[in-house]
Amino acid sequence: MNAEITVVIPLYNKEREIARTLRSVLEQSYPPREIIVVDDGSTDRSAEIVESFRAPSIRLIRQPNRGVSAARNRAIGEARTEWVALLDGDDRWEPGYLQAIDRLIDRYPGCGAYATSFHVENDGRLTPGDTPQREGLVDFFAESLRRYVLIPSAATLRRDLVRSLGGFPEGMRMGEDQYLWTRVARCAPVCFSPERLVVYTRSASNRSASIFRPEQSRHTLEELYDLAAPEASNEYVARAALGKALIVSSRGGTAEAARTIAVFRHTRRNRFALRKVRLLNALPASWRRPLLDAYNRLAWALAKKGL
Repeated sequence: MNAEITVVIPLYNKEREIARTLRSVLEQSYPPREIIVVDDGSTDRSAEIVESFRAPSIRLIRQPNRGVSAARNRAIGEARTEWVALLDGDDRWEPGYLQAIDRLIDRYPGCGAYATSFHVENDGRLTPGDTPQREGLVDFFAESLRRYVLIPSAATLRRDLVRSLGGFPEGMRMGEDQYLWTRVARCAPVCFSPERLVVYTRSASNRSASIFRPEQSRHTLEELYDLAAPEASNEYVARAALGKALIVSSRGGTAEAARTIAVFRHTRRNRFALRKVRLLNALPASWRRPLLDAYNRLAWALAKKGL
């Protein structure tokens, strides 16, 4: 099979990384049909660097700053292929990534999402991502409660399915990817390969996940809690929402974190995360961010040592 794939790259102030990202796409052993870069109101030279490539497969679209979800949705809407491969402007692919995706689509047809494993790059060091170890269809929610199955730069999605679901939730500042993964996996199978063909750059400049901004979306993770859905599905949503609530609380969002606690207070598999949010939210607001930052640094150090 030769699946036609569009690469979708949201771009905001990545002048230090975007050239490397684009080169990793242009060097694919299985080339995409098109590469759509949506510059989301960058204030640096990011867009000019994209234009300097002059590759016929690259299409640059400029728009005022509306957030990463809006940029991805714009590119997905403009795509002319059945499949869209997501790639952030500071991550990169190994040369065989799209070839592996094409093989998965051929071998495991009918899925809503295909993905591979990845490395996490932090200050020049590569750490293997904690992902499933077998190729094939996965129980997305059960696996995602223990390890990573989908991350944006390693996910290729069926375009018509994403469009039918409304795309990424625009205005949601954190958890927008888990929101879409939940909706996709509730209505279509997910396929995974343990080949590590993606590099997620944790230490890149202007990483969107590290920037806290107030929510400007009518969508929430809490709305995905559905008593009619399988338990693992709701527990995955609880995990994502409680992780987000930790960050929100550390930035002073006491009331918002309290609402998340109330919605997911009956979680069975995320009791530790629930206790962390409750504890953090009970502390003086000025203490929360330093404590959470210190905890995260310790957790990352232990993870790198396999602990």
